[in-house]
Amino acid sequence: MSTGDPAPAVPDGRTTVVVITHNRCAELLHTLRLLRELPERPQVIVTDNASTDGTAEAVRSDFPDVVLLRPGRNLGAIGRNLAVRRIRTRYVAFCDDDTWWEPGSLRRAADLLDERPGLASVTARILVEPDGTEDPVVPELRESPLTGPDWLPGPALGSFLAAATVMRTDAFRAGGGFHPGLWLGGEEELLATDLQRQGWWLSYAEELTVHHRASVLRDSTARRVVGLRNTLWFTWLRRPLLPALRQTAHLMATVPHDMASARAFARAAAGLPWVLRQRDPVPPEIEGRLTALQRARRSSPARRYVG
Repeated sequence: MSTGDPAPAVPDGRTTVVVITHNRCAELLHTLRLLRELPERPQVIVTDNASTDGTAEAVRSDFPDVVLLRPGRNLGAIGRNLAVRRIRTRYVAFCDDDTWWEPGSLRRAADLLDERPGLASVTARILVEPDGTEDPVVPELRESPLTGPDWLPGPALGSFLAAATVMRTDAFRAGGGFHPGLWLGGEEELLATDLQRQGWWLSYAEELTVHHRASVLRDSTARRVVGLRNTLWFTWLRRPLLPALRQTAHLMATVPHDMASARAFARAAAGLPWVLRQRDPVPPEIEGRLTALQRARRSSPARRYVG
């Protein structure tokens, strides 16, 4: 699966890998085996979000060196926050239970961050297994419409993909981590926006690679409902009034007119009281970036509310 020269088999203690999982025991064990083989030998922390399929027992038996967290309920993306509290390394590499890092990529990501103190995160190229083809989101990252300083290692990004990103631990904490209200599904956009507001930059790095073998244990309709709900919540949490109204109207006109979309809008409306209490629109400079990204995403095959 490696795409470049063999990585040096020298441990690298700069990065901890964080994985969240829920009822995907076999897939998680596959990922952990591949992470264990990485030349960087990173510490791995798994947050088991209340699995009932024997996940915790299997991890303890087969991977006693992995730090296993069991919050007792399904925290979604907040399980990553729980893990980051335990980290003592400069960087955190996020990974899903159906993704894994290319050998050498964690080391190179740490190098890129070491060299650029204003860079919060680097997002890798994603290859879909077993064919090794690029994920449809990769061209969107590679052709990002945002401009940034010359020292970025690649195109500036307005968000990131948690399954394929290495982030500065201090930046993650300063940004507040993943918002508990969003739970899971597009949760990265809010954190990314808040990081940019603090002056951080996010970048795509073509030289980094993550592999993704999509889980067969996923409910695409449920994911669509939560993803659309979270898009609406993010819009009203951070976008100024007119852009928020325009984006809401656009979504209402373009998403499939079915029960899944109706559930998403109903759940978004039910959460409006807390969303409006926490509403904090971004300044014009950040809104300009969000507008550019929104325009580009409308033609992206990776941004379809279908399933």
